[in-house]
Order: sequence, then C-alpha cells, then structure tokens
Amino acid sequence: MVSEHQIPILIIGGGIVGLSASLFLSQHGIQSLLIERHSGTSIHPRARSVNARTMELFHGLGIDDLVREAGASMKATMGIHKGKSLKEVIEAKKPTDGPRKFPLAGLMDPISPVKGTFVTQDMLEPVLVDVARERGGDLRFYTECVGIHQDSDSVTATLKDRETGAISSVHAEYLIAADGAGSPIRNRLNVPTSGQGTMGYLLNILFHADLKSLVHKREFSICVIERPEIFGAFTSINNDDRWVFHLAYDPSKGKQASEFTPERCIELLRIAIGIPDLEIDVKSILPWEPSVRVADQLQHGRIFLAGDAAHQMPPWGGQGANSGITDVHNLAWKLALVLQKQANKRLLETYNAERQPVGKTAAEVSASGSDKRGMISLNLWDPAVIVGFYRRMGLISGHGYIYASDAICAENTSPLGGLTWKPWKLASLFFLIDGRPGSRLPHLWAMREGKRISTLDLCGKKLILVTGAKGEPWIEATNSISETLAIDILAYSTGPNGDLITETNIFETTTGISPQGAILVRPDGFIAWRARRQESSVETPRVQLELAIRRVLCLV
Repeated sequence: MVSEHQIPILIIGGGIVGLSASLFLSQHGIQSLLIERHSGTSIHPRARSVNARTMELFHGLGIDDLVREAGASMKATMGIHKGKSLKEVIEAKKPTDGPRKFPLAGLMDPISPVKGTFVTQDMLEPVLVDVARERGGDLRFYTECVGIHQDSDSVTATLKDRETGAISSVHAEYLIAADGAGSPIRNRLNVPTSGQGTMGYLLNILFHADLKSLVHKREFSICVIERPEIFGAFTSINNDDRWVFHLAYDPSKGKQASEFTPERCIELLRIAIGIPDLEIDVKSILPWEPSVRVADQLQHGRIFLAGDAAHQMPPWGGQGANSGITDVHNLAWKLALVLQKQANKRLLETYNAERQPVGKTAAEVSASGSDKRGMISLNLWDPAVIVGFYRRMGLISGHGYIYASDAICAENTSPLGGLTWKPWKLASLFFLIDGRPGSRLPHLWAMREGKRISTLDLCGKKLILVTGAKGEPWIEATNSISETLAIDILAYSTGPNGDLITETNIFETTTGISPQGAILVRPDGFIAWRARRQESSVETPRVQLELAIRRVLCLV
C-alpha cells in the first residue's frame, strides 16, 4: 500500500547542506521534509571547517556556540607541510608555545562579528540534526527517493523505507536536491555540467593512532607525503589520535580501490608516518575523486540543486560544504516569500543567477590550489598558485563576491566595477564589501536598545532599510509601503541619535551613502538597492523605494 504526504518543501539529502536547508526554512516558518538514504549522519570527517560567512549564518540561527563546542578539539589545527614521512617532517619543526594564530588572521576582524572555526562533518551533522528536529524539521533517515515527477503545480517523489521496504508518495511544492556529488536527482534530470572533471583518485582512510607525543606543540593541519611507493596527505582531526590519510592511486596503472584492504592500508600508513611498529586502527576506507564539475543550471522547474549536487570542487580551499550552506541560505528566504505570496515566483530564478557563478568560481579557485592529481598544491611560487591565493582570500572567508540578478538593483554589475579602495578597511578590496548593491551588508558594531549588536544581526527574516543619520523620509516611506504592499519591512536610522547608535558618519562612509541616503537589505544580508542621497527630483523617497522593493521581489 502506498501512503501519501504533502509538504511545502522536500529536501533530498541529509548531509550538512540538506540539514542547513531544513534549519533555514524553519527560521522562515516553512515546513519541510528531509530524506536521507543512509541510516545516520556521516562517520567520515570529510569537511573540516566552516568559514566566517557560514558562522554568520549559524549565528543567525543561534547555534554558533554549539558549532564551536562540537569542534573544540580541533583548535590547534594549523600548518601545511610536505616530506617523506610525517615523523621526519614534524621532528624538524620547532615546538611552539602559547596560542597559535593564522597569518593575516586579523584581516577578518573588521569584516565579521564572528570567526570561522574548525569542525569536521561528523562532529557538525549531529548538532544540526538535533537542532533541526527541535525546531520542527521532519528528518527521515534510511529512506531513499526512488522516483520523481514534476508538473506545473508540484513535485511528486516516490520514497522507499530501506528498513521495511514500504513505499510512500510525497507531494511538495518545491524540491531541494542536496544529495551529493553523485546526485541521483541531477542525473535523473540529465543536467549538463562543465569543468575539468575528475582530477585524481584518492582513498579517504580514517584511522586511530596515538601520535599526541609526536605532534605536541607542533600540531598541523595537512602534511603531504611523497615517496616512490606512497603519495598522499595527512589531515589532522584532533592532533591526538584521530587522523585521515588521503592516499592517491592510479587506475590507469592497474590499481583499484578494492586492493587497499585495512591490512594493506596499515602497512602504508606506517611507512607514511615513519613509525614501523605503530599501533593503527583503520576505521573506514572511502574512495573519492577530487573533481571540478558545475551544473550549468541550478533550477529545473520546481527542483533546485544545492551543494555538491550543484558544484563539485577539490576540498583544499575549504569551499565545498561552505558554498553549499550559502546556496540553501540564498534559496530559503526566496522560497519562503514565494510560498507566503509576498514575492513573485520569478524570484526563484535569481537563485541560479546568483549562486551558479559563485559555485563555478569557487570550484575554479579550489582547483587552482590543487595539483594535476587533485592533491593540495605546495608549489608556492607557481604564478597560478599565487593568483589563486589572492582570489581565495575573500572566498576562504565566504565573502568576496557580488550578486547580479533581478533581485538586485545594480549600479554596476562588474565584480570590480566602481571599486573604491579604503585603506582602513580591506573589505573594500579582497572581500568586496563596500555598500554596493549585490554585496553583503558591511559589519559594524552598534548599540540598539542598550545592547551591542552587529548590523548583520538585523538580517534574517525580513527586508530591512537602513538609513544615514538624516534619513527620516526613507523611514516614513518604508512604513507606508509596508502597509500598502502587506510586506514586512523593518527600518532603522543610524548615527549618534539613530535607532542604531553608531559613530558619526561611520555607516555612511562604510556603505557609500550620504546622511540622507539609505540601503535596502534582503533577508540573506545582501544589499538589494542603494540611494546614495535623496535626489531633488519629482520622484519622492516613497516612489523610489517602492519601485526598488517591487523589483527585488520580482513584482514588476
């Protein structure tokens, strides 16, 4: 017997991206059903960090402290090395006392109210599962999507309970495919992809071995091992007893993943570590292929691709999970406003326009930091690596890109067009945060109702308007438009006497407006429109602002 179920949003895939989608939708009051074919969360570390932008989003969900706690054992993870054995490399390093900081880490302080953190996928996913369920998310593990059909009104998915074999049918208004690099949904849709494809073949070997005394005060992040019989890279999990080794193998030379039994892996690990009698417990062996593949289109009717289903990239730039999380954050508020009938469904088309280029760039930049086999490149003087490093500076933090779509009232759609260098704030160069439409709202500290907040704390569920110190006409216009259009819009003034108490002219200088100017910010924290000043024309602030709001919501 086939049971039927109806839900606004169906999410296929219960990894980091799918779980984040469930949380973001719940934040907007939208019900969802998440399906995951495995019986539980990932047992492999896989992704090892979340960047500053992702932590901003987790802060908006109120879970950033939980995420930091989950990855607390990874605080000392730092340093990229290369040698013939881990023991040889580590013993050559000088021990370091006291806390260790990343070079140029201070660059991020003016950019964001939070910092990125190390946390592996197997540490993070259980946190997301618990919170998603607490907030009403319907999560069903060990359930597989075995068929999909969509028409102009809905998406119908056929689901199979992998334990009982029971078949059920779910009708959803929209479907988010976050089902990984091998995405069955993407394959069923025959979505074309671009990119250089598979770069190499690696085995992700998760193992336990007590190396604490070896690495004490010389903790590291990655160590590449290259010798005639072994090429691979150690990635630390806790710099104690949990480790991963990415072992390269070449199918063109007759090597197959199945040849690498736990016993064979232990032999190779002892050689790579440099301790012949080390006790090693191999927990799992996962073949994977570092690849660059980007879907040409992320929207297919009522189905949206996100995360690895949308864009695959080598992991060395830390972009995979982070870019997937920002995918679904971008999509969630748009789905919410369309379902709540506050926006035209054409708004959903801006998901592809905004996120596909970002995913493509992230994949290309990640590839530039990899060698021809897909391993992290340590050829630091290679011009391509140098250029890639500077391109990565913004992306590593999760910033450094400009959206251009119908949901942005653009002044200049060129990513570097009209850029103004502000020596006191590197956000204007590497991170492209300068107040222009399409960029993320600049972070500034302000006092609101006696509490210190970041300007980013204002973002989340609604459109917001933020004005300079003399922006009263914009505030009045916002209140009138909100009532007329039946759309929730919040408005704030800045300055020493504003709703947001800030230093004189700091908001205006940072966003490129006059005291009489204003910016309109979307729920995802991106600036949709900017009025540098109140123009002396026939168009009143109300007329200008209403047109901008209608454009952003694709109502015109």
